[in-house]
This record gives sequence, structure tokens and C-alpha cells, in this order.
Amino acid sequence: MKVLNIILYIIVIAVFAYMVGSWAYYRIQARRLKGAIDQDEFEENMRKAQIIDLREKNNFDSKHILGARNLPYTQLKYNEGELRPDLPVYLYEERPSVSIRAALKLKKWGFEDVKWLDERFSEWKGKTKKTTKL
Repeated sequence: MKVLNIILYIIVIAVFAYMVGSWAYYRIQARRLKGAIDQDEFEENMRKAQIIDLREKNNFDSKHILGARNLPYTQLKYNEGELRPDLPVYLYEERPSVSIRAALKLKKWGFEDVKWLDERFSEWKGKTKKTTKL
């Protein structure tokens, strides 16, 4: 019984360490990339950029930033060719950590100007659109 408790304790510590380590890693990467922008800057410059909604299609259809394209993070590597590397890319998601991971991928693929909304999409105050089903 004592050994089982020790093993469970070690597992809980390992999971906690992984979660904290992962969070810290992406925060450090975000600072290194210097791509986090607030709503005002995002909205001010988004007409010059490719706006990418990284959420899944059903979330995109329910509400998205006006002018955004849906390229879910889970499908990003399959749709890389749909983006122009010579234009800025603006990313957003409900969790900024997903945008940071996508920005890291895009930078690795040669995209130079990659920014992301530093807030949750649910806090977006700008113009949105709903995709209507026929």
C-alpha cells in the first residue's frame, strides 16, 4: 500500500511538472517570437494580413472575425500551401497557446511576419460574422 501511494504521488508530480513546463515553454517562445498583439493593433492592421482562425470548423461557423479564413490547427500542416509567405499572417484561437504553437510552425516553414491575438477570441469586440447554413 505504501509503495502504491508513492507511485501515485510521483505520477501526480510528473503530470503537474509537465503541465507547468509546457506552459512555461510556450510563454518563453511567445516572448522570443514577439508576435502577441492586442485587439486594437490586430484590428488596425488586419486588412493587410491573412487572418487565420485556428478553431475547428463548427466553432468558426458559429462566429468568427470578419474576413478570417478557417484553417484549424489540427489541419495546419496539410494546408500550409494555402498561405502566402510574403504577406503577414494574423492568428487567433480561443486559447492563445494554440496560436503560439501555430506561429512556431509557420516561422519554421519560413513565414516571417506572424502575429497572434493575445487574448481569447471570446473577448473579441470587433466585427464578426456567422456562417449561415443553407
